Amino acid sequence: MTLLRGRIEQLLKIAPDSKSAVYLEVFNSSEIISLNYALELLFSSGIATFGLVLNSPAVVIGAMLISPLMGPILAAGLALAAADLYLGIKSLLSILTGVVSSVLFSAALVWALPFQIPTSEILARTQPNLLDLGVALFSGLAGSVVVCRRSEGGGVTALPGVAIAVALMPPLCAVGFGIGSGFAWPIISGAGLLFLTNLAAIVASAFLVFYVVRMDSPDVRAKIDSLVLEGASHDLLYEVLQKTKVSGALGHVGKLRWRIVMLVAVLAMLFVPLSRSLLQVRDEARSRAAVREVLRLMGPADAFVTQQVDITAAQIVIRLVAASPVSKDRIGEAQKLLIRRTGKEVSLTVRKVASEEELALLRQQLKSAVPVPPPPPQDLESLRADVTASLDRLLKETWPAGAGELLGYEIGLTPEELLVRIRYQSATPLDAIAQEILSKVLKAQLKVDKFRVEFQQEKPAPLPKKPRARRATRAVQK
Repeated sequence: MTLLRGRIEQLLKIAPDSKSAVYLEVFNSSEIISLNYALELLFSSGIATFGLVLNSPAVVIGAMLISPLMGPILAAGLALAAADLYLGIKSLLSILTGVVSSVLFSAALVWALPFQIPTSEILARTQPNLLDLGVALFSGLAGSVVVCRRSEGGGVTALPGVAIAVALMPPLCAVGFGIGSGFAWPIISGAGLLFLTNLAAIVASAFLVFYVVRMDSPDVRAKIDSLVLEGASHDLLYEVLQKTKVSGALGHVGKLRWRIVMLVAVLAMLFVPLSRSLLQVRDEARSRAAVREVLRLMGPADAFVTQQVDITAAQIVIRLVAASPVSKDRIGEAQKLLIRRTGKEVSLTVRKVASEEELALLRQQLKSAVPVPPPPPQDLESLRADVTASLDRLLKETWPAGAGELLGYEIGLTPEELLVRIRYQSATPLDAIAQEILSKVLKAQLKVDKFRVEFQQEKPAPLPKKPRARRATRAVQK
């Protein structure tokens, strides 16, 4: 393994004497309290925030070139490769300080803006997938190799490209936009996942490169320890760590296999959501390809005036406006084909746009049409006559024959209902079933929703009594 690492070091043209300078340069890039680092951080986050809001890729690229976050992230990879606990803690604190400061500063800028509308540049950083992980891995490898060969003058021209490909600051500013615009969780979670993906991939790739080129060799550590300890004597962090239990392990972070296991575990946790997102991208790409093929089969490209396609995980909704009519059979065949190709529910609607001749004919018909005036409103007398005529007819047709004599009725109007009180003469009251049937018939025929009928019984007058015959009495003579 040692011979292989030495051979790779030779092929990369990395001089052994330059390793200590590279180590010291990466070590110094992880300063926690540094005016230059703070200014570069604020400048890059401000430029990236406004570039995202303005939807300007050029401004966002400029922020990538200024961002200083690549330094402490590479230092974290070097700390894992060289088993340097002090450098690992220092780089971790530097990364945390940079991340928190960038997000808060970006959120404050977005909150102060008079509008918070997500642009395509922002939304493009909210759905990371495995392809972004691959880009971050290759970018970290390129950046680490460039840093190792910088003293030899090789690969310096690749640094701007590495900074653009890594794209560390735009995801953080997208997180700040999500916070400043009212805690938009989809933007915060998506952009945060993209930054964590870039962070983990760069640390892992930097660890691989620095380990392969033997930055952990004893001669490099012997040269660098004296320089680091000399500078650390005035470092507040180093003084604090010296007073803790980790002071004896500042030059060691555990065995190599545990460091590898830690990196692999982090990448494995990121693999699950990134792979799920990649499958969604693949599914959407296949669905859109199937939609394009179906539209070609339905007619030429100029046959449709507008096309609106919405694709979700379970449904495809297509709305078309055609210049000429499309038969229902062709629409049905297109739906069946899309269902077979995608396995999703398909909703396909086609509307025909009116031609100039049809519009001219419609305008002519509208001009020639004679407007029908609305009927004049009825007065109370006419309304009373209409209602009483309808009620007279209905009562004569529906009044039960054996229910007695119908004497008359009264009509009452209230804001809540229409009341009809029916008076009839009968020795016995009208039974409940007959009353209910009569009420329903009247309500249905009169077409009134709120309707109530009251039945008022009047018993017939009693017949006059006949005078009784007097019995003849005989006088009794004494």
